[in-house]
Amino acid sequence: MRDDIQQQLEQRLGRVHARQRLGIEDEHEQRVFGGGINFFHPENWYSAHALIAYVLRATGLYRRGQRNTRRIQVREHRVPIRRLPAAFDGFTLLHLSDLHADLNPAAMAAVAERVADLEYDVCVMTGDYRAQTYGAFEPALDAMSGLLTQIAQPLYAVFGNHDTVRMLPGMEALGVQMLLNESVALQRDDACIHLVGIDDAHYYRADSLAMAARDLPDDAVAILLSHTPEIYRQAAHAGFDLLLCGHTHGGQICLPGGVPLTLDARCPRYMGAGAWRYGEMRGYTSVGAGSCIVPVRLNCLPEVVLHRLHVA
Repeated sequence: MRDDIQQQLEQRLGRVHARQRLGIEDEHEQRVFGGGINFFHPENWYSAHALIAYVLRATGLYRRGQRNTRRIQVREHRVPIRRLPAAFDGFTLLHLSDLHADLNPAAMAAVAERVADLEYDVCVMTGDYRAQTYGAFEPALDAMSGLLTQIAQPLYAVFGNHDTVRMLPGMEALGVQMLLNESVALQRDDACIHLVGIDDAHYYRADSLAMAARDLPDDAVAILLSHTPEIYRQAAHAGFDLLLCGHTHGGQICLPGGVPLTLDARCPRYMGAGAWRYGEMRGYTSVGAGSCIVPVRLNCLPEVVLHRLHVA
């Protein structure tokens, strides 16, 4: 079975990319310390998950936080782009991130209900479909299959640090076109813009902007999908117009006023949630529609985002 999936992934991704991703995944469970961009990876520290849940229950916050996971907000983000073709004025992308679909079925049902009637041209997802960072991935695919019945095509996505690349055939069988250091041209009338996606840059470090953008014309309007905002500097200098990402959860469990205790990302804190700008590139970091480690959100409600492109 391993030989079959490796051969399939090598044909789809290339030998180096497939072997790099599979090799790191096979190094037993992911590390709590070391590896990736950050030194500390709390998502891999499974012995701490029960402790966090216990503390929240002891303080009486657990039930409230669990209810909050079902309060899905719809955010609207206006994106002016100077070089945007007139045909794409008003073009809308529905952005979902950090679903961790198998952790909280009730939250996924709420997401499905919230997105069912939204109007948009393309849906994009920026990683973390699985709750854990290793082990079985079939429950995540099953949970995603129900949600995706409520999302219109076309649908493009990238993987995050919780996802195994072995999910690739299953995700694409559900109608999701995965962009793993790849790009696709979106057409409208005689104009086009480009959607570019990279593999996880936070833990697996399997991203390659050079490979992903190799077919882009010099004057192309390009939107980058990345699981994490941590590649903001490279993306800006590479000339991307917009970076859509997630990973941070906006902190997920925050102090009053939405102040995050941690973002688990090496980037400026102003990039931890919502709209931001770096140089000429605009960015948006989704706080996510799901939850991680524990199915609880405090002072940081889950969201789906409608990004509306406009000629600047």
